[in-house]
Amino acid sequence: MLTVEFTPAHVLYTGPLLVATPALAAVAMGPKGTLAAVALAVAVSVATATYNRAWGSQQVYTNFLALFLVSLASLATSSTVRKRREDELEQVRRIAVAAQEAVLRPVPVRLGGLRVAGMYLAAETGAQIGGDLYEAVQTRYGVRVIVGDVRGKGLPAVRAAAAVLGAFREAVHYEDELVGVIGRCEAALLRDAAVPGVIDPEALVEGFVTALVAQVPDGPVVEVVNRGHPPPLLLRDGTVRALEPACPLPPLGLAEFITGPPGVVDSYSFAPGDRLLLYTDGVIEARNGAGDFFDLPGAMGAVEAAPVARAFLDQLHRALLRHTRHRLADDAAMFLVDR
Repeated sequence: MLTVEFTPAHVLYTGPLLVATPALAAVAMGPKGTLAAVALAVAVSVATATYNRAWGSQQVYTNFLALFLVSLASLATSSTVRKRREDELEQVRRIAVAAQEAVLRPVPVRLGGLRVAGMYLAAETGAQIGGDLYEAVQTRYGVRVIVGDVRGKGLPAVRAAAAVLGAFREAVHYEDELVGVIGRCEAALLRDAAVPGVIDPEALVEGFVTALVAQVPDGPVVEVVNRGHPPPLLLRDGTVRALEPACPLPPLGLAEFITGPPGVVDSYSFAPGDRLLLYTDGVIEARNGAGDFFDLPGAMGAVEAAPVARAFLDQLHRALLRHTRHRLADDAAMFLVDR
């Protein structure tokens, strides 16, 4: 168009193309982009009218009037479209938050004689839950906790996490033994996998869930059943110790590889003042630019004295983000229990 206007071919009238510019911008751009298109169209119109000495002609003023009217309409349309899109996006966000909180419920500050806090860090921008899960429930047996990690990503992982959490929330009130609780979680996972179309074929073949359930009764102990999950870390007097299982077992969904008992309950000392951190492998496998893994035990020992569980987790969170420069490759969850 500029080539036409600034050459002898300017006898061709290009005004309608300039008038259409704001309207086209309003379709694909916001108010700022539309305003920029209006300014560009006006500048080109002024420059070409001056260059071609067309000021005073009816054609130029008609073109400016049409450009003015179309620009007003385009700006109004662009603002309306943007507002409608923002409203729709906000509604989708509210629905997503409600759905996510239904799966991964907020954790109370206190459960019985324990202070607890949970934190979920989703690798996917805008997400609040993926394949990692945690929950804590006060029962007649004490406080029972689960932390797990579903293999895979996306909606199939969220479905598997929801199935495991739903079974846990019911089983903790009726099963006397932790082995029974985690057995109910595995049964729910297998039931979901058996429903046609619920889980993708690839996830059905390769899917499993690493999980750990813990029980904190009134006595100074914590009981743990570990199904292929990273061991919890116990912080006592500045020293961090991993609570390794006496008999390692495969994750949920791989029960056919168990040759002995379906589960083993390990008991560890958990005295007043101790802190127990349960986490997923997204924390310990987080890497920095040099490819080094995050030193979670070292980070726990370096945390300043924090009387509140949430403050302790917040410091770990900041240390993790510093290590990865705010770029997580995988979902990460942490759950802290203070006696």
